[in-house]
Amino acid sequence: MAIRKATAVWSGTLKEGKGTLTTDTNVLKQTPYSFTDRFGDGKATNPEELIAAAHAGCYAMALSGGLEKAGHPAEKIEATAHVTLDFVEGKPTVTKSHIVCEAKVPGMSAATFHEVAIETKSGCPISRLLMGSAEISLDAKLV
Repeated sequence: MAIRKATAVWSGTLKEGKGTLTTDTNVLKQTPYSFTDRFGDGKATNPEELIAAAHAGCYAMALSGGLEKAGHPAEKIEATAHVTLDFVEGKPTVTKSHIVCEAKVPGMSAATFHEVAIETKSGCPISRLLMGSAEISLDAKLV
């Protein structure tokens, strides 16, 4: 199986420091992040936003595969993950990831689509990663 790698470099204290994120593919290349970006109104990325991107991307790909397997390849899937960071026992914790998904799937019934969508929710690799500590919810509809 594949091993993916990203590197974080942090300089300074927790609240005043700054960091950068770089992936092997250089899609992220010294991308800035900071305490303010994570817990305040900063405009750079943060780990939870990257988890949301990973979850949305993973779900959309997995749903595409599930729909194709069910005999109804999707024309388009748009998935958005809303990741919630709460304090649990005084510690910041990812507690939820809510996926909102719209898909254009010609010839598929809403009931069959919902079956595949629900199955995908617990089957995509990022959902499986998060399920041990976060609630995963889904709103999926055909458009």
